[in-house]
Amino acid sequence: MDFASWVIIGLVTGWLTGNLLTGSLSGPTIDIVMGIAGALGGGLIMAFASSPAHGGLAYTGLGAALGASILTAITAYASGRKRWV
Repeated sequence: MDFASWVIIGLVTGWLTGNLLTGSLSGPTIDIVMGIAGALGGGLIMAFASSPAHGGLAYTGLGAALGASILTAITAYASGRKRWV
């Protein structure tokens, strides 16, 4: 259940973060893929860092959204998309 929610969170967050950046050097597909990868990484880090009794889906979902937006922004900056809308 957590894995599927992280993928959905990453898809939406990657797409939204990609739309906030100007220029189209990497495109929406790369933004979505980086969002999913960041969400999986962020969700796993939050799942391992928290105790099983605390947090749950809301806590790991927040980590997934944060990881997705950070990885998408880093990828955009590395490819030359440096301006926010």
